[in-house]
Amino acid sequence: MLNIKQIALSAALLGCAGPLLAADFSDPTWPCVQRKVEHLSIGLMWPAPLAKLKLTPETDRAAEELAETLALRRVDLDAARVAAEAFAESEGRDTALMGEIFARVFDKLATRRTRIIGGIGAFSTSQIALSERIDATRGEMDAQMALETPDYDRVDALEEQLDWDQRIFTDRQKTITYLCETPVLLEKRLYALAQMLYETAQPDGG
Repeated sequence: MLNIKQIALSAALLGCAGPLLAADFSDPTWPCVQRKVEHLSIGLMWPAPLAKLKLTPETDRAAEELAETLALRRVDLDAARVAAEAFAESEGRDTALMGEIFARVFDKLATRRTRIIGGIGAFSTSQIALSERIDATRGEMDAQMALETPDYDRVDALEEQLDWDQRIFTDRQKTITYLCETPVLLEKRLYALAQMLYETAQPDGG
């Protein structure tokens, strides 16, 4: 459960720089509107039993090359299907083998997704710390200006620091939408690849 300080900080961040934190506040370091799902389940994506196969060196190399290709986001799904169809046709449209391909793709993309989620958490933690520093600077400025004889040199320095920190905070926030969409895009790609690979294993190619 969040304490009062965390709730107040979350509200301050939401007010000063857009939706930094998720609406449910279940994780104060998660800045995305998308629900945080740290780990994906391969069993929910592949519709058949998966087994580790013992492949010939030639088939293993071809399988790894295909998995590497499918894991590249720059390879669109149409191009991915062409590559998968060619492999499936050459290997007799074996569902177990295509499941092995998907397991390799899953490992690559799920690992990449986990790293990205960790990076998002570190980004959010950094933004929270910067927001706290902004609040502290504002508080010190207010305290100085409340004095009978303020230290205007100090006020000027604080104002300069405040402007700089706010600029950095705002510039960083512009990347949050892209960062938050990336894990979702990887998850969608995995689901699409699972369906495509399973279809290519069928006798008629799906």
